[in-house]
Order: sequence, then structure tokens, then C-alpha cells
Amino acid sequence: MKVVILGKGEMLTNLIEGVLDSDNKIVGVLRYERTIYPEWKLKLRDFFNASQDKIIIKQHRLHEIRCKSANSKEFRRELLSLNADIMLVGTWGEKIQKETFDIPTVASVNVHPSLLPKYRGPNPYLQNILHGETKSGVTFHLLNEKFDRGEILSQKEIKIFPNDTSKELKDRTVYQARLMCAELLKKLEYGLIIPISQREEDASYYSNITDNDKMLDFQSETAEQISARIRALHPWLPSYVSYKDKFFIPNPYKLKILSGNSGNIGEIVATDSKQNSISVQCIDNKILKMDDVKLYGFFKSFTKVFIKNLKI
Repeated sequence: MKVVILGKGEMLTNLIEGVLDSDNKIVGVLRYERTIYPEWKLKLRDFFNASQDKIIIKQHRLHEIRCKSANSKEFRRELLSLNADIMLVGTWGEKIQKETFDIPTVASVNVHPSLLPKYRGPNPYLQNILHGETKSGVTFHLLNEKFDRGEILSQKEIKIFPNDTSKELKDRTVYQARLMCAELLKKLEYGLIIPISQREEDASYYSNITDNDKMLDFQSETAEQISARIRALHPWLPSYVSYKDKFFIPNPYKLKILSGNSGNIGEIVATDSKQNSISVQCIDNKILKMDDVKLYGFFKSFTKVFIKNLKI
């Protein structure tokens, strides 16, 4: 079958590899970078600091579709001229219109990194960890006019480990999407899949996080919840521990929850300048010890000195 792929980042590159693994033909790729950058700026980025998306397209000598939108007349004409059987979408910011997703002769399929209908919306990696889930997944589903609500074609569960950040969860998720891709395309080609409607009673949706979500609130969240927030935000955004007029940035890989009540909720109760460590009392009478913290901004090179002189 002839496949057109839309996407960005690790999901796009893994879908490209997955389609190539399946021995189907990629007739075109539209990377999301084209929808957000002017042509001149994208050319400069591609020349001086090409993304992995661009590198893999060039490496496999794939036809790159040069359109500004998946809903443009130019892209629809391209889909028709390429006689695409499948349009495969993985990580895309636009809402794709019916006039576009109706063009491929077999199906238009979106890849969503959660166990739909749970965790619809942007960045399910982050939301799964933030909400303390022990499993996530990958869902291939038909595109329709509503975000993440199309009928399910294929789904696999992915375990979330206790110390995972969003980075590790995403790495495992996109690789699983690659493995699922070949099997899915084969079944679609031979008509061996019966689409399954999503159970709306099980649905959940979470929107993008805000700047307020980056500030750690030890007076309203438990140590487990704060640890999850720090790990969930990585690698996209840092989280912050405020102390007077300074901000510490925790290392998501250097967190430890300790028992004990050593002070008032929200206060720093212990420090260690050798490990650049601060420990904060949480609302659940547990202490979150954060090693390898850094002061925000210009002061980060003075972190060790600041911690050493910190009065608690």
C-alpha cells in the first residue's frame, strides 16, 4: 500500500521506520515543522541544525510534502496525486478536516499515546505520570471530526515504572508504535480489522498544562504527588521549588521520599551541600529529598555555596 505520514519528533520517525519495516511504500511525508515555521526559517534550521525528522526523511530519500497545512488545498491535491491508500498521523497540532481525511482510499489513522478513551488530549505521557498511573499504552484509531474519538483499530498496553519520567515513557511508547505499525498495515490491507467504538463512559480529557503547574506546592500535594509532577514535566519543562526570592530546579532522577515529620509543611528541613540536596516537609508528613538541585538562572553556578549557607 501507498502511505503518507504526517507528524513530528520521535513518533514521526518511529512511524517512518514502522512503515518501512512493513514493506509498504511511503509516498510522502509532511512534518509538522512546516506548519509552524516560515519557509526561509525552516531552510536555515535544516541547514544548520536539522531535526531528526528531516535527517530520517533525507536518509531514506523520502518525498517531502511542502505544504503549510494538512487542511490546505495544496495538501489535498498532493494526497490525490500520490493516490494514497493510508494517511498515518502521529503527533499533529492541527485538527484535520473531513475533506482531508476522507481522501485516502483505505483509511486515515491517528496514533495516540494512551489507552483511549482514557487520556485524550495533548501530552498523555505527562498526564499519565502526573495522575499516578501504572500503565499507559498506544492506540491506533480512525480519524474523525472529533479529537481522539475515532474507532479503535489496534491498542497495546505499556507499563509505567515507579521512577519513570515522561521521557522514558515516551521512548517506550513510540517504539511500541513502530512495532505495531507493520501488523496494523497488513491487517488493513487484507480487511482483517473490525473497528471498535470507544466507550464514552470511560473517557477522560486533560488540556495543556499552565505555568502554575510548574510551581511545586508542598502545602497541598503529598510527597508522591510532587515527585510525580517533577517526573511528569521532564523533559519538556522544569519544575520549581521556591525559597524566599530564589528558585531551585529539582533533578527528576534524584528524588527520594522519606518518612518522618521534621518541621512545618512546605519548609526546607534538611540540606546537604555535597549532594546539592534540599529536603522539604510535605503535607502527608513525609519528606521529599531532592539531590542535585540547581538554582534557577544566573545563580545556578552558586548552588553549592547557597545551600551550604542556607539557614533552616
